[in-house]
This record gives sequence, C-alpha cells and structure tokens, in this order.
Amino acid sequence: MKNSNRVMAAVLTTALAVPLAAAPAQAAAAAPAITVEVIASNGSGCAPGTASVVSNGDNTGFRVKYRDFVAEAGGGAAVVDRRKNCQLGVLVTIPDGWTIAIASANYRGKAFLRSGASALQRTSYYWQGTSTTERKDVTFTGPLNGLWTTWDVAPVLTYAECGSQSVLNINTELRVDAGTSSGTNSMSMNVTEGDVDTLFNFSLSSC
Repeated sequence: MKNSNRVMAAVLTTALAVPLAAAPAQAAAAAPAITVEVIASNGSGCAPGTASVVSNGDNTGFRVKYRDFVAEAGGGAAVVDRRKNCQLGVLVTIPDGWTIAIASANYRGKAFLRSGASALQRTSYYWQGTSTTERKDVTFTGPLNGLWTTWDVAPVLTYAECGSQSVLNINTELRVDAGTSSGTNSMSMNVTEGDVDTLFNFSLSSC
C-alpha cells in the first residue's frame, strides 16, 4: 500500500496528537494479569539487548521499544545499511481461564527522506505453532522529515492457547532506497527519537 505525500503530511502533522488505541471493552472489564518477556532477538536491527517489551499497566497490551533500529541509504551509507530487520520472540503468559489475540498494532518511527527517495516499513506477527500470519506493508516517499505512524487492525482474531505460555513472533523490516536523491536518507524506529515504539493491543476472551 503506497501512501500519498498528502496523506503522509497529515499523518506527520497529527502523529503526536493521535491517541493510542482504546483498550477492548472485554479487556477493560476483566484485565487479568498478563506478562510479556523477550526471549529471543535476531537481526541487523536489534542486536541482543537493544529491544525490550513493556506491558501496559492495565494488561490490555504491550509495547516494543527498539534502541538501535535504523536503515540508511545514499550519501556515505553502506550498502548493508539499506535494509535492517528485527525478529523478536515474545513470551506471553496468560492466566488460567483466559486466552488472548492481537487485535491491532500501532507502529511509530521517524523518517528523513529526500526528494526522489523512498522507504518501506514491513511488520508481520504470528503465534508460534499457528499458520496464521498478520502482515503490514507501508511505503513512504520523499520529501519527508519527521515522525510517522501506521495502524494495523487484524481482520481475523487468532487466539493463543487458553491459560498458557505462548510465543508471539514479531518480524519487522525497514528498507530505504535512495533513488534519484542526493545525500543520506533514513528510516528508524528508535525509542530515543521521541514518541516512538510499537503498541500491540490484546483482545481477551474467557475459555
């Protein structure tokens, strides 16, 4: 899906003002204790120890925070820097009598793209042991300079096993193409660059 410059300008203007997705009504009513933990990380965009997860205080979801996830192209950027990826394994512990699905995700980052350059943000996620994978591709075109945000609403809810420990695999890729631009272009998801993280919202159901 390719966003027009006009749409992206609107997104960038309102990125900081957009509220996080409201918690599902079921989750707000029950809010059982759910814990999350990174148990595996691999990829050029998330060396060990540079990605973490934080559970929401109301147990309606969790946030992924990256500290060294940036792709660059053009200027003095190396060829290997044009594409960065991160594969995370997040252990989600679900209390007895409950099951959860990922209802939606909100991805946020920062971009600096000169005229003639383009970039891609791609994220997919799935419960380990299932065949259902949700995937979101968004392309960006320069000129673009500032924060960006994209949303992904699951068309079908895929629930983890009831009352268990389940692993959610999250694969994220950032890619930059310098195209006809001159100078360095970048696409990042670093938490140090402002209001930047990835939010996964749960849908809860009793077993």
